[in-house]
Amino acid sequence: MSARLPAWARPSDIADLLRLSVPIAFTRMSMMLMHMTDAILLGQFAPGELAYILSAWLPLGISLGLGIGILLGVQVLTSELSGQGQEADSGRVFRRGLMWAIGLGGALTLLIVPFADMFFHWLFVSVAPPSHGAIAPEIVAAETASVTRILAIALVGHMISQTCSYYLEALRRPLLVSAVMYGGVALNLIIGLGLVGGFWGLPQMGAEGAAWATTVTRIGITLVLLVLVYRLTPAFRPSAPGTPEEARRQLSVGTGTAISNVAEWGGFNMTFVIATWISLSANAVYGYATQMMGLCFMFYLGIATATSVRVAEGVGRGDQLAVRNAGRLGVVATLIMGAGLGLLVVLLREPLSILLVREDAELGGVMLAPAIAFLLIFAGIITVFDGLQATASFALRAQGMVWLPSAIHLGSFFVVMLPLCYWLGITLERGPRGVMEGACVALIFAGTLQVILLEWKAARPVKERAAGTVFVPH
Repeated sequence: MSARLPAWARPSDIADLLRLSVPIAFTRMSMMLMHMTDAILLGQFAPGELAYILSAWLPLGISLGLGIGILLGVQVLTSELSGQGQEADSGRVFRRGLMWAIGLGGALTLLIVPFADMFFHWLFVSVAPPSHGAIAPEIVAAETASVTRILAIALVGHMISQTCSYYLEALRRPLLVSAVMYGGVALNLIIGLGLVGGFWGLPQMGAEGAAWATTVTRIGITLVLLVLVYRLTPAFRPSAPGTPEEARRQLSVGTGTAISNVAEWGGFNMTFVIATWISLSANAVYGYATQMMGLCFMFYLGIATATSVRVAEGVGRGDQLAVRNAGRLGVVATLIMGAGLGLLVVLLREPLSILLVREDAELGGVMLAPAIAFLLIFAGIITVFDGLQATASFALRAQGMVWLPSAIHLGSFFVVMLPLCYWLGITLERGPRGVMEGACVALIFAGTLQVILLEWKAARPVKERAAGTVFVPH
């Protein structure tokens, strides 16, 4: 008798997962490719300045993580209205989200820009451990603050473009978003070649040039998406009034995602600061290795989002078996994808390191390419756990479990990762390898706990949801 496949491994379910996950991963990857473009350009023309732009994303990354979570309600409520045949009335949801995007982005910009110098002076001069680097901490603080102010100019644009993306995707027009985002990648590369590489007679501006490329590109993306939303959707047309609790639901539905984003993005961006405390070369080595992990994460994000959609569908039907099978298929798909991606990163670590930085690039007496290639071994081995924590937490939120996955993220990235990175990298003087080891432990911890929690949840009965509370994940 031939062996039977597990219930979660039916070919039709696998095909459905792939159908959902591939376009999502393709779209989400565009954002990481913009960051990778900046990093590669700096690696070829000004590798010593990568620390400035990576550290600058600490306040900006936390701000964006908060906003992307809060604005998730635009996608959730629009999807619900569309599913109920009320797409024409979804404009009120978009306009409400747009006002929140402008208000939140504006408030955070006003908080970041005036205090950037003070914040980074405190971070790199006042509380930083003694530095043995060749560049004074005061210079690192000033340069990072300058890059932060440039990037903050587009913070409102980031929020608005995310609102537009959520809305278009909820109306089943994701390819429009993909086309605009990949156009942005190309524009960012062209501007970056001019302002970082000095092409076409333009001045080489290093990290500030990369920041201006990102800022101009983001503003362009925002304008194009707004035009598409205006021309192709009911976003700005009159719509029937919503229920009294609609605004509250729209605000609260992404709270758990916002908390997890702040924990993960804030925690990882803080590890770049810890690496910079060691030296600029440590930041470059660790930063480039984690950029490759970030690129891999986009594949996992596609699987995680598709898994959460399939889990939510099972919950909506009250089909506990479908919920369990969808979650397990997502986890297994992540494991298989992670094994393949990890193996590729390990096997191709040397050519990848040369793609990221010049082969002869040296900083503070450290040859960057070989050092990056060594850390890519760690990155390839543990990247699968990064995928597992995403897939499992998305599947849990699709079942209405918000706070426990968020607590795992907070504990993993703030309680485990940051102290370990500091202790291993600085106290034990293991340098960028120590920082990477701390990140590895945190990701193993997060991935393992999220999967255990998902299995525990799968063993419990699916509770019938109240009308109007269906979760549509991003």
